[in-house]
Amino acid sequence: MKELQEFFVNFKTIESIIVIALGTLLRILATKSLTNVRKKFGFQKNRVLIINKIITLQIYASVVIIIAFIWGVNEEELFLFISSFLTILGIAFFAQWSILSNITAGLILFVNYPVKIGDTITILEKDNDISGEIKDIGAFFITLQTKEKEYITVPNSIILQKNIKFQHTDF
Repeated sequence: MKELQEFFVNFKTIESIIVIALGTLLRILATKSLTNVRKKFGFQKNRVLIINKIITLQIYASVVIIIAFIWGVNEEELFLFISSFLTILGIAFFAQWSILSNITAGLILFVNYPVKIGDTITILEKDNDISGEIKDIGAFFITLQTKEKEYITVPNSIILQKNIKFQHTDF
């Protein structure tokens, strides 16, 4: 009986190692594919890096879940844990609504907005316009560099709420 238990433990270990190796191989292939797509279509390196991080996170989360099933974690317990975690995360985001709105605005700016890193924009305010070159588009803020070489961070949600005048660098 003890020999049978050792066999199953060894078999689970080998399965786990195979899943980790396949996950790592899949991540490497995804990274190479994204690099080829970036070169072929001329996408910005920063955008591809963010997409690569998201894909890597999804691959490793899948690897952890598959390994949990290999080692006999009950599906109901796993789903209970995941739903509890997402509930707590949702409550935390709801408590910090402005953070959530900035993240959402960051995704909108990343996917569907006419400006990109290197463009010069002017945020049209009632009394004081803000102008600068976009140096970074993050999850929460856009970083601008003014003509005076000062850096200004502007929340992403403000960028979506205000009128923006911009000039592309490739014109």
